[in-house]
Amino acid sequence: MTASKDLPYRISGREMVHEADGLRVQILSLGAGECVPWHYHKEVRDIFIGLEGTTVVETRAPRARYELPPGAHCTVPVMTAHEVTGKDGQPCRFTIVQGIGAHDFHPVGGA
Repeated sequence: MTASKDLPYRISGREMVHEADGLRVQILSLGAGECVPWHYHKEVRDIFIGLEGTTVVETRAPRARYELPPGAHCTVPVMTAHEVTGKDGQPCRFTIVQGIGAHDFHPVGGA
């Protein structure tokens, strides 16, 4: 399972809500201009739930863009490259549910 300190990016905030065998729930905060860069997971899907601001989740294959105001959600399937930002570079805060399986982080090139 990938630890926060081992990730190749830094963001304004990361709060672990719950972590159990193959499942974790976190609240992430992105400051202005911050992002979770393009990556994919081999075992886990990500469920994003907007909390503050508008969280933007973009995927490849299939190419999609989800704008998540507070309360909206989307799911990114296993093996799907994705990036997370705040709309127009603004700050945002969201919940991410990851599972079920070992968490990993595989960077991929830019858009």
